Amino acid sequence: MMMDPKFNDEIIKKQVAKNAGLTTSEVTEQLKSDALKALSKKGLFVVKTGAQWIEEAKNRPAPRMLFSEFWHEGELCILFADTNVGKSILAVQIGNSIATGNPVHGFTLEADKHKVLYLDFELSDKQFEIRYSVNYKNHYLFCDNFLRAEIDPDTDVPEGKFEEFLHSSLESSIKETGARTLIVDNITYLKNETEKAKDALPLMKQLKALKKKHGISILALAHTPKRDQNKPITRNDLQGSKMLINFCDSSFAIGECQADKGARYLKQIKARNTEFKFDANNVMLCQIAKPDNFLMFQFQYYTTEYDLLINRENSFDDKRVLARQMKEEGATIDQIQDKLGVSRGWVSENTKDITKIKGRNKAKKQNDGPNDSNLTLV
Repeated sequence: MMMDPKFNDEIIKKQVAKNAGLTTSEVTEQLKSDALKALSKKGLFVVKTGAQWIEEAKNRPAPRMLFSEFWHEGELCILFADTNVGKSILAVQIGNSIATGNPVHGFTLEADKHKVLYLDFELSDKQFEIRYSVNYKNHYLFCDNFLRAEIDPDTDVPEGKFEEFLHSSLESSIKETGARTLIVDNITYLKNETEKAKDALPLMKQLKALKKKHGISILALAHTPKRDQNKPITRNDLQGSKMLINFCDSSFAIGECQADKGARYLKQIKARNTEFKFDANNVMLCQIAKPDNFLMFQFQYYTTEYDLLINRENSFDDKRVLARQMKEEGATIDQIQDKLGVSRGWVSENTKDITKIKGRNKAKKQNDGPNDSNLTLV
């Protein structure tokens, strides 16, 4: 059991003199905190009682929503989707919302307005301009809290040290701007090969270290490899090692609607600080639109992912994947039969190994085929 550290008067007097403006009691509490931290440090680990962890956590504010349940303050969140689906459009819209303090219609923003640093490695300034203007006129007026950065092509980068120079420049930008939220579009520029496990872990460590050191929230955009749009989105669709998902705090994805190519849906993939609200049974359908001088996602309604994916011409292999996913999400045989246009016997045969355990459907260990590994809920 850790003892309450004691300090003699001489030590306290020295610290009071060193920390001008602090009272004797404040200095004593600071010394106790530092001493307890040193005592709890066990090499790689910090060891404290459960009660101590809770007591310290109570003194920190509860994380507030930045973008509904998808992303909270203090989180490292990954937003992923296929190319040209609208990741950058949504990311700028979220950043602008946080900077102005005005929530995106249909979504919740609990945090106060503050500075957002948007690292844009995708668009040129003219490409950015056309998205937020009417044919290069009548431009949208971003507030001063929204800061955009891109790489200066004239900068002399130390040979062979691009990544180190990039991270150093990023940290300097965070310090100098006072940004509390960082949006990175996209993470392939922070590391050359995010698809390799050996590179994924250091990348996530660097982002988590930035988050912890500066107390910021990070939204990192990432690509998916080419995938079958008729199948549900899973964490396995993120390009690269699953370490990217394992080490982030939260993640959500953008999917395409098969019936309407202009429609997009948002689905939660991972959550730590909140309920899992937007799963396959409750995705948010949006439409990409430009009503004036701002390209944006417009929320339409809630629906199921299956309704957006269903194509009566789908092969039975695709329908089998959807049937198993629906069963694991809790759908009944009758509901699956109705959605997929197949017989009850077919549904029963292809989902019979999925049993109900404590109110949730869970697949038994199986070796049915390569697609089944994408369906297990974690």
